[in-house]
Amino acid sequence: MASIFDLFKKIEGERATPAGPPAYLLVGLGNPGDKYTYTRHNVGFLALDSLAELYGVRIDRARFKAMVGEATLEGHRVLLMKPQTFMNLSGTAVREAASFYNIPPEHIIVIYDDVNLDVARLRVRGKGSDGGHNGIKSIVAELGSDAFPRIRIGVGKKPHPDYDLADWVLSELHREERELLAKTVPTVREGVSLLLKGELSAAMSRCNGALPC
Repeated sequence: MASIFDLFKKIEGERATPAGPPAYLLVGLGNPGDKYTYTRHNVGFLALDSLAELYGVRIDRARFKAMVGEATLEGHRVLLMKPQTFMNLSGTAVREAASFYNIPPEHIIVIYDDVNLDVARLRVRGKGSDGGHNGIKSIVAELGSDAFPRIRIGVGKKPHPDYDLADWVLSELHREERELLAKTVPTVREGVSLLLKGELSAAMSRCNGALPC
């Protein structure tokens, strides 16, 4: 039989679930289609799928030109999004969802790949330029703002300067790289939690340059 303390905990948990629409977007960037699943450019998708599993939610509804799911994180309703527009048009899905729910750029957290970081290295920023990333370029253009926090996940530099960048980001991750990237998920989760609390500096301190656990 449940104790009175268990009952109070259950009631308190129900009260803690916020009412109303999502207040944040958590976006993972990538390209739809099985042939892209384990490419470097799909690290955002892979990370978001892993986070969704930890949160106990499914990203399985089609809406806003994306696959979406909802979670309650740090006291906020959060819409998890995987745009299905292909990378160069990622901003279309983000803008549609942000406009529908009246979510400001500061409440949009984007997770994506970075070829300037070693594999599995992380970098958190509160705003900034697209850095040559077409998905971020599209989001900036569609929102008319670069003031959204982002978590960049390293996928490694090109093997040599003459290697075509498009070929590199669309190349498959090696098994060892995938295993290393999987180990970053707990740290990415911590970074997301801190950003949802509005603690950008703490998120940067926790994630920037962190080695996989």
